Amino acid sequence: MSKPSDHLSPEKAFCFDYLDRNAKAIAALNDSVFYFAELGMQERETSRLMSELLEAGGFRVERGICGFASGFCATYGSGPPVIALHTEYDANPDNSQAAGVPEPRPIVEGAPGHCEGHNTNAAVLVAAALAAKSAIERFGLAGTLKVFGAPAEEQLISRPYYVRDGWFDNVDVAFADHIASAYSVGYGLIQSALISATFTFRGETAHAGVAPWKGRDALDGVVLMDMGLAQYREHMQPAMRAHRVITNGGQQPNVIPRLASVWWFFRDVGADGAFRLFEQAKRIAEGAALMSSTSVEVDVMSAVWPVRGNRTLAELIQREIELVGMPDWSKEEDELARAVQAAAKVPVEGLSRTIEPIRGAAVQRTSANDAGDISWKVPMAKFYYPANIPNINFHHWAAGVALATSIAHKGALAGAKVMAATVMQCLKTPAVVEEAKRTFIQELGGIKYRPLLPPDQKPPVDLNRALMEIYRPLMAAHYIKEKPVFTSG
Repeated sequence: MSKPSDHLSPEKAFCFDYLDRNAKAIAALNDSVFYFAELGMQERETSRLMSELLEAGGFRVERGICGFASGFCATYGSGPPVIALHTEYDANPDNSQAAGVPEPRPIVEGAPGHCEGHNTNAAVLVAAALAAKSAIERFGLAGTLKVFGAPAEEQLISRPYYVRDGWFDNVDVAFADHIASAYSVGYGLIQSALISATFTFRGETAHAGVAPWKGRDALDGVVLMDMGLAQYREHMQPAMRAHRVITNGGQQPNVIPRLASVWWFFRDVGADGAFRLFEQAKRIAEGAALMSSTSVEVDVMSAVWPVRGNRTLAELIQREIELVGMPDWSKEEDELARAVQAAAKVPVEGLSRTIEPIRGAAVQRTSANDAGDISWKVPMAKFYYPANIPNINFHHWAAGVALATSIAHKGALAGAKVMAATVMQCLKTPAVVEEAKRTFIQELGGIKYRPLLPPDQKPPVDLNRALMEIYRPLMAAHYIKEKPVFTSG
């Protein structure tokens, strides 16, 4: 890693030393979560390991918050400012990929896998929190650190529930980390709003060959809704997106299905637009039910505001990025990156070695993240750190190759240093926190946050349970035996 400036504060120097001394533990945590490869809402082993490490480090851990078995909040310190750190740690279905192998090679055929890097996000979060806690203790700093584990980000589920249920009511500023191939941080609108909902159509069975007129086909309702939304696309705003998977289409062709369901995502640049699109989809679904003589039920799984970055906090993080510097990549690491890029048929450029400037009024992405609600509740910045290979798309085998190698290990160390240094700056300079709160109000421009999530909505606790019950025993054979141990001395 590029050598930081010699003008480090004692607190930051302490954090960097702590993280350097615990680099092996950070790597072991990173790799453990990689091989757990647990899908959203089922991150049992991952959440347990992260919680135990934080608890052993002196945090008070509340598990199962908001009804999420794999969610947690770890707290240390007292008084203002209250600083929240949060990230995700779930994997994706059918993304199993052997680490360090520059070709498609599942660890377990068909199994879930980390092909985005949420395993590294987990390592950065825990390591930075433990370093910051040790510095708070060593230097007698005032302030409170809250560390949130957020399940099921790939389904955009947990953090809107956390905000709705009051877990961020007393937070002053918040920070999120995410893996990338280079450092970056921005302010303004960064990602889009999204509503996730299932539409379940109910009809009546009949023998499809003998007496189909006696049935009411629930799958017809799903298909007609799909056709209606396809026709409506002509009238959607350019940034709107609607996409779906049919999760239940019946059992066999000669039995008219009485139950069928489809899972939709509705996106737009703003919360209001996503909500309008969702309302139109409900009207289309009602029309589809009418045409198919079925009924339809709608269940909102999650609903998220667009992620926005606070300029004051983004500028703070940019300074810490430039302080920490890029990892020093080895020749072997660069060669692995080039081999993966060649195999994935993308530009072969090796690993990134430059630091990007801050993205002012960043171009808003059509992707979404469930941290969006937090960013409208309190000043928040989301930063990206270099721990993967450039030019590779997430959710693809190539994005998993580096995630349990020294590329991810070095990147996680760098990301943890940036996050810990940012926390130290907020604790040592209360004016930064106050300025972030002032600019946050300006940036909202009078927009009043209100949860899109229905007030009585419960988290989908059984999501992905069946898949993990199939694959977890097969994947367990590949769990690493080394347990991460963080030491303060």
